[in-house]
Amino acid sequence: MALRLYNTLSGKVEPFQPIRNNEVRMYACGPTVYDYGHIGNFRTFVAVDVLRRFLRQSGYTVRHVMNITDVDDKIIHNAAHAGLRVQQYTAKYEKAFLEDAAALNIEQPALVRATEHIPEMAQFVADLQKKSCAYRAEDGSYYFRIAKFPGYGKLSKKDFAGMEDGARVDVDDYDKDNARDFALWKASKPGEALELGETFDLHAGGEDLIFPHHENEIAQSESLTGKPFVHFWFHARFLLVEGEKMSKSLGNFFTLRDLVLKGHKPSSIRFLLASVPYRNQLNFTFDGLKQAAVSVERLRNFQSRLEVGQFPQGTTEPMAELARDTLQRFRAGMEDDLNTAQAQAAIFDMVRKANAAIDAGQLKKDDAAVLLDVLEKFDQIFAVLIDDETEKMKKILEWARSENREKDVSNALLKTVDAQQLSDAAIEQKIAEMEQARRSRKFQSSDAIRAELTAAGIVVENTKDGVRWKRK
Repeated sequence: MALRLYNTLSGKVEPFQPIRNNEVRMYACGPTVYDYGHIGNFRTFVAVDVLRRFLRQSGYTVRHVMNITDVDDKIIHNAAHAGLRVQQYTAKYEKAFLEDAAALNIEQPALVRATEHIPEMAQFVADLQKKSCAYRAEDGSYYFRIAKFPGYGKLSKKDFAGMEDGARVDVDDYDKDNARDFALWKASKPGEALELGETFDLHAGGEDLIFPHHENEIAQSESLTGKPFVHFWFHARFLLVEGEKMSKSLGNFFTLRDLVLKGHKPSSIRFLLASVPYRNQLNFTFDGLKQAAVSVERLRNFQSRLEVGQFPQGTTEPMAELARDTLQRFRAGMEDDLNTAQAQAAIFDMVRKANAAIDAGQLKKDDAAVLLDVLEKFDQIFAVLIDDETEKMKKILEWARSENREKDVSNALLKTVDAQQLSDAAIEQKIAEMEQARRSRKFQSSDAIRAELTAAGIVVENTKDGVRWKRK
């Protein structure tokens, strides 16, 4: 079975096949850097990251380009209001976006900034004007003549046949039924896809960009080149927050940093954002976020159990079959239009059955190795198993203090960061003291040490293989 993806252009799930052998050239709409990224933005970015990672795991070479929109009307207005140059204003938010993306283990594609391609944009518009596809208005703006592109609407499936000539469609304002021409200076920046050629494999973004943004990209590019712009269009759905559309007026608008300040780990946020297939609406809830944290912890505990457990030599056919079946189900889920829920279900079924085998003394050393291999393939896509989050959360804590947002810092975040202040050696020493106190029947002292470790964010577990600890 090969990867099948929903293509917004055709309106169908289709087999995905790159134009050039095994090389996938993909472009994704990045952030407009006028503010901090919110979880709706990052739902799309995580979905694109999952796609990129699965393509690579499937044997493709991936050339992934993403734009940074670092100049538009809102940025210019906000920069002027703040008394800053545009570049000064956007640098802060671009840096924050890249840090937040890294905190979510989103792999960084090749970045292209709008301000780096002003000459190419000007030439692009001039070339369209030569073909009578663009014209200059009295106010100096340049507009694309939609009448010159009969295919306008093929992506969004909108019918423009009866619309009045001369009416305009702007990216920022579309509130007229008779809208026609769009402003080129507000449309997609043509320089952004230079790295990928006139025709490339896949274009990704949020569903809000289908019309008019992506519709305009097709019109201007295909009018100039006469070639298909993109073969596959990949769009992620919006999310809801606690069952409602996210908005500042409802008080349910959250940036990634807001959630971390509340004490939620980036791995939990990423897991939740990836848990619902990208074309389904995700209802982002705090109960769901807590459950995501439990799920990540369960996976990490299972991984640790396989790595440190003392198992007898050899292998068993039931565990080998479980690993093969899990990997097949995992791949089948991902190949079915990135059905991440199905892929996750396969892994958790494996965890449940393998844990039962360990409890029954039926798992052997070579079984652990093959199960760990399946877990590694899972994490190549979902990227939640490596517990490297304390430093990431500490950076956001430091940022909050620098931005005078200490009132938003939760005790849960402080506890997680404080856990890192104890070195591994210090923790081991305290656990040794706790065990010695318990053996000496000094239970009050033993309990006090355990409470001290718990307060510092250290979880101590008694297992049949001895005492284990981990940082929350």
